[in-house]
Amino acid sequence: MAKARILNMVYTECPAAMEAKFNKWYNEVHIPLLFKYPGLKKVTRYQRAGDNKEQAKYLAVYEYDTKEALEGFPKSQEFKVAIAEMEGTWKGGGFEIKGNAIYEPIKTWEK
Repeated sequence: MAKARILNMVYTECPAAMEAKFNKWYNEVHIPLLFKYPGLKKVTRYQRAGDNKEQAKYLAVYEYDTKEALEGFPKSQEFKVAIAEMEGTWKGGGFEIKGNAIYEPIKTWEK
């Protein structure tokens, strides 16, 4: 059984006209830059199911083995490089971070 991880979930939205660019950038540029941080173990992206406009269209779940790895991430050089690249690529706007949440595991059940 895999160890339960610390989760950082980031909710994003972008205009329909920007979705192709946004998804290509997120998948091919942003995630690879973030993965250079050794404490980041897994990233899964999701797209909203259904048409509930009250929910952000995109969700990225970042997984870390320890709370210390998560807490060290925003202080890391890898994070700084990824944020600088993001700000350069999207300086004219194009997507919005609607929110973020961090969760620690309590218990895991598997079947």
